[in-house]
Amino acid sequence: MTGPAAPSRPLAAPLRRRAHVLRGIGVCFRLALLLPGIAAAQVEAPSSEGTQDRDEAGAPVSAESTPAEPEAPAETRTVVTATRLPRPLRDVPATTVVIPRDEIERSPTLTQDALVRTLPSAATFRRTPSLVADPTAQGLNLRGLAPSGVARGLVLLDGLPVNDPYGGWVFWRALPRLGLDRIEVVPTGGSALYGSAALGGVVQLISQPIVGVIDADVSVGNQGTGFFGARIADRWKRVGISLEAEGLTSDGYRIVPADQRGSIDANTPSKHLTGQARVEVQATDDLLLTARASLFRETQNGGTRYTVASVDLAWFTGSARLRTQDTGTFELGLYGRTQHFAQNRARVSADRDYEIRSAFQDVPANDQGGSLVWTGPNLTLGGTHVLAAGVDARRAAGTAQELLFPATYTPTSIYARTTRGTQLSGGLFVQDLYTVSSALEFAGTLRWDVWRNRDGYQLESRSDGYTTATDFAPRTAGQLSPRLAARLRPLDWLTLRASVYRAFRAPTLNELYRPFQVGTVLTAANPDLDAERLWGTEAGVEALGPGGLIGRITGFWNVLDAPVTNVTLATPLPDGTTRQRQNLGQARVRGVELGTDWRPVRQWTVLAAYTFVDPVVTDAPGQPDLVGRQLPQDPRHRGSLSVTFDEPSLLTATAQLRVVGPQYEDDLNARGMGGAAIVDLFVSRHLFWKVAAFAAVENLFDRSYLAGRAGVDTLAPPFQARVGLRLRDGFNERFSAAERGAPVH
Repeated sequence: MTGPAAPSRPLAAPLRRRAHVLRGIGVCFRLALLLPGIAAAQVEAPSSEGTQDRDEAGAPVSAESTPAEPEAPAETRTVVTATRLPRPLRDVPATTVVIPRDEIERSPTLTQDALVRTLPSAATFRRTPSLVADPTAQGLNLRGLAPSGVARGLVLLDGLPVNDPYGGWVFWRALPRLGLDRIEVVPTGGSALYGSAALGGVVQLISQPIVGVIDADVSVGNQGTGFFGARIADRWKRVGISLEAEGLTSDGYRIVPADQRGSIDANTPSKHLTGQARVEVQATDDLLLTARASLFRETQNGGTRYTVASVDLAWFTGSARLRTQDTGTFELGLYGRTQHFAQNRARVSADRDYEIRSAFQDVPANDQGGSLVWTGPNLTLGGTHVLAAGVDARRAAGTAQELLFPATYTPTSIYARTTRGTQLSGGLFVQDLYTVSSALEFAGTLRWDVWRNRDGYQLESRSDGYTTATDFAPRTAGQLSPRLAARLRPLDWLTLRASVYRAFRAPTLNELYRPFQVGTVLTAANPDLDAERLWGTEAGVEALGPGGLIGRITGFWNVLDAPVTNVTLATPLPDGTTRQRQNLGQARVRGVELGTDWRPVRQWTVLAAYTFVDPVVTDAPGQPDLVGRQLPQDPRHRGSLSVTFDEPSLLTATAQLRVVGPQYEDDLNARGMGGAAIVDLFVSRHLFWKVAAFAAVENLFDRSYLAGRAGVDTLAPPFQARVGLRLRDGFNERFSAAERGAPVH
């Protein structure tokens, strides 16, 4: 849908309650400091509670059909993302990381992207969260695979893609948290199952089953932060309905360091509002129908009058799953989206005391798509085979309308530019999940994709009245993506995994046709971009130890051919552009992941993880100075550690340490940014009935560190604290007293 142009002044802020917030937080901190010492790295696998049951096809099982049961141990929890089939987590032949519902509930983070970034293998383009980041700078990357504003990982919500159709961005704040059951992360090439967007892996958000429940969160914090979220759901025999809404507003913070700040620099206010409705109908015992409608609106100010962006989004999905006795399961998914992105850009004086508008962009876009997946019945032939096959297709179209305000007008100055394009894509895959025995399993997958860029067009208008129109020739390309994975369990406590794969990512309409600006740096589009291609392998070991101890180590090696990178030009273009998107040549990204989780007693959980990545350019035709350079925005070291004490009759507290190593802003490695260690805390305490109070802090010690250096330095978030109330009214027996936050006697 089409929304209003971005506002030209900062957003109104909610009432400030800083002193009150800090006093309330202080009480909770004193409780939290009873936790033992905190060291360095966080979560790779789930704890032992918090996931709802699902049937053999991976769908939620309603409370009416399944009595309440104790939660399954983490190693037996069912996941679906790695193979598109429901499998026990321990048996999946690929690295799979899970953030279950209980960890989501007690995370100190406020936004979804910050939550996902607590996994060292996952990151967004820059260190700023979506609370203050421009919507086009929220791209996801996994295992340090060439970060950029465009996501190199696919984000799914209940099996359907949420990546932006025009730019591949991820609007994280459009994904409300209360309705989530878990988040599954597969940080390895996933094109064999999911196509182009899954070059570096897949993150899937899976919704809770629809049962009788009322959930609500409300909180206030410093920086003028206010948050409200609510979800109500119920089921009437064969029909279930869920409604969810979320709103957040913040004054933000001064993102430019004090020694570079000018009179134009102010806070970074933002606000968002999202709502969604979901309906499930069990039409027959074998046919399940679902539908979802979502609306989202956000506005974001980058800290000056003319650095403002807005997004309006409407998203509709529908699915049907049919189980047959003899021919297996068929699942159909359909989706459509319309959205509107608008952005102001500024020209800033060297002393940052003066700015004028340099450009305004208006980008309406839409997409439609669908998929059909068949899962066959078990076949016996030298073991057990489960065959799956699927086909999917997508159409994406968008237009970038740009008004330019040159610093000096001449007869040849370009004052308006319009670009547009359409991308058609589709793929077909087949998979065989072959279980030789309980100790040995193979997964072989093969997929063919084809995409076509068409209707590419650019119109430039000059001050003297002349216009230049350019039609870009249609281009069609294809890609074969194989994957072979194996899982071996020679001993009950020891699991070995290995896989080899090929993946790809087709350039987005944004990369092909839309120029952009970050700070004072202009980057040009490139209609001649080719697809990125990845060859990779991983191998890992998982061991179960005494006292609920689980340890993992995984090594990976990826070679990325022709990555789309913002390359610094030897000579700026006539309009002052200093960078252009180009297929770089080749980059090697290799590394190792370590993870452990330990639950020595029921009340205590310790989760730790560390990721080392060596991301180096190995070939750069025409840019020899880039060879041997570290990929920008890609630290070699990331780690996290969290310690949780959970005794509902007393309190629940989580202390979390996140560590990120040094990295570079640019491809030439000339603008370095130091590392940082950040401590976060979360504390909650039951008050009465089904209401609990909570407090959360991010960056407890107010650690100051850089988030970007694009023309002007920018800072990552400072100390952020909030307090609030939480209602968990599960009026169905599936929701235990502990899950509601009430004391357990």
